[in-house]
Amino acid sequence: MALRSLDNALPIEIERPKKQAKVVVTQNQKQTDCVVNDENKAPLPPGDAAVDYVPSENLEAIDDPDSKIHGLVGGLESKDWLEICRSLNNTRRFSLFHSALLLPILDKVLLVIVKSMKNPRSALCKTSVMASADIFKAFGDELFESSNSDAFDNVILQLLLKASQDKKFVCEEADKTLKAMVESMTPLPLFHKLHTYVKHSNMRIRAKAAISISHCVSKMELDGMKELGFVSLVQIAVNLLNDRLPEAREAAKSIVVSVYEALTKDEEQKQEAWQNFCQSNLPAIHAQAIVKIVSS
Repeated sequence: MALRSLDNALPIEIERPKKQAKVVVTQNQKQTDCVVNDENKAPLPPGDAAVDYVPSENLEAIDDPDSKIHGLVGGLESKDWLEICRSLNNTRRFSLFHSALLLPILDKVLLVIVKSMKNPRSALCKTSVMASADIFKAFGDELFESSNSDAFDNVILQLLLKASQDKKFVCEEADKTLKAMVESMTPLPLFHKLHTYVKHSNMRIRAKAAISISHCVSKMELDGMKELGFVSLVQIAVNLLNDRLPEAREAAKSIVVSVYEALTKDEEQKQEAWQNFCQSNLPAIHAQAIVKIVSS
């Protein structure tokens, strides 16, 4: 049998493997793919956006506060920063609606709040500052009591530090909290707490303390100023008038005006009485500067 010629047979094509297009995957894409594709993993926290900065007036009472108060300090000491934020908001709710339950552990809560203020995460820091404001509103002068006094001192220092920093939204919240502190407390004992900071080496802390002190003095009754001493108050203002920061200098002027109004309240010749006071108690150059503040 004759063999068939292979000349007319179709050539056999050998399929070559197709080249795959190269895809460059960034590190962020890899992390995203891992999160999206792995159904067994919980989604990562979305960051600071996950924290709600709830105004005090929008906070609500806690359900079953008697049982939940026992876990509050533990939540504040959690290693999960989001859990700490939730516990800080619960602290605010306890302060406003269940203050009697919070009072026995207030000193411990204040110490943990100070720790949160030192945290570099801005969301945690701001929430702790907000918690301080609600504590001031709820407890006021009870913070001067010996059991809370040391912890309160630490809170004041941290608030002055946060009000002095560059992160605007934390700084603004700390400023509001310092104002809430002055509004919620008797000015004389608070003045004693703040007085040491107007001599602080950090000029920003010095300025923030001066502003708070000026607010305290403006709230004081005549008896409170007399107890401190008019001369002592004016001397504080004299020292601040030469400060490097304008905020401190403006606070000094506010202190002078408050003292002037109290001292000359019952005087017919107010300007003359004020001038005599300044010249009798201050060096000539300082007396002239203080008198000028009121006359201008």
